[in-house]
Parts: sequence; C-alpha cells; structure tokens
Amino acid sequence: MIKGIIFDLDGVITDTAHYHFIAWQNLAKEIGIEFDEVFNETLKGVSRMESLERILKLKNLNDKYTIEEKEALAHKKNEAYKKLINNITSKDLLPGIKTLLDDLKANNIKIALASASKNALSILNHLNITSYFDYIVDASKIANSKPAPDTFLDALNGLNLKADEVIGVEDANAGIESIKACNIKSIGINVKGDISLNSTKELTFDLLKTI
Repeated sequence: MIKGIIFDLDGVITDTAHYHFIAWQNLAKEIGIEFDEVFNETLKGVSRMESLERILKLKNLNDKYTIEEKEALAHKKNEAYKKLINNITSKDLLPGIKTLLDDLKANNIKIALASASKNALSILNHLNITSYFDYIVDASKIANSKPAPDTFLDALNGLNLKADEVIGVEDANAGIESIKACNIKSIGINVKGDISLNSTKELTFDLLKTI
C-alpha cells in the first residue's frame, strides 16, 4: 500500500481553469491577442510567466515587453483571477475528492499538494480543505516549473517519502511529465498516466489500494 499521494490542484481537486481562461483572455485582448479555450488547454499545469510567454508568442510579441513589463502583465492577470475565485467554496470540489481525502486521512496516508499555482493555499482555504494536507508546495520557491521535476520533488521531500511510496495525480501532460521525471507512479485525469481515469469519481481509495 502507498504511504502518500501528491495532488495537482486545478482539474484534480477543483476546476479553476475557466477562471484562468477568462483572466488571461481579458488581458490578452488588451494587448491585441485573441485565443480560445482550445489554446487555453495548452496552459494547464504551466507557470504564470510561461503562460504569458506562450500567449505573447501567438503574435510574436515576446520581445516587445521588458521583463518588468511582463511581470506587471502577469500580476494584472493574477489580480483579476483572484477576484474571480473569491466565490469558490467546498461545493466546487470535484466529484469524489472530499470522500477520498477523508479516506486517506482515516488510513494515515500522507497528502501533499504540488501545484504550479501561487494561489494554491488561498484556493484550499476557500475550499475548506487546507487541514487535510501534510505539505503544500510553495510555487514561488520552485526554480523550474512543470514539466521539470522540481514541483513533485519538493512535495516528495516535504512528505519525507521515497518515490516508490507515493502516487502523483495530474490532469495535464506537463504534470505527468513532472511526475515521471521523479520516478513516481502517475494517475492521469483525462490525460495519459500510468493509470488513466475519465473522472475524479473513479479516483477512490479502493483503487489506490490496488496499486
């Protein structure tokens, strides 16, 4: 039986992707760039600054802005996003997640959050599930974001467990790559992992016991 599980946040515990989309889309329109939700899928699991670079690349505008100007743009997007997520509550937990967290705690399985979001703690607080987590990665202190292994390595160290003692759960290809780079078994939600699921409803403690 595993000793720990490491969750991504967006698309695994709750779904804030649409809020990211709205905030990025509004910012992009201000600088003359338009994109749709299909492109937004490519930003899943990617850091804020890398997301901005990908958006600017759509119009070859990466060199138009200084680093300081890019940071200001990313900050403006984040402030808009934070306003959008202020109304998130425990009702916004994805199906089955609350039951899974309860089962993990009841069976002394350590739980970590490995999100690229610098708003992760705030979102957990809104969802009223912060107390379930033994360790929360501070994305602002991670040198290389997903698909680099840094985020999940930090979570692994935070739990004080070995790679073969945990499972990582992700919904983005970048996250799955990050997990695999750590030699951790992966569960993909609507994305290909060592185990692939169509919904968080299928992510149960009974399933984890078979791994």
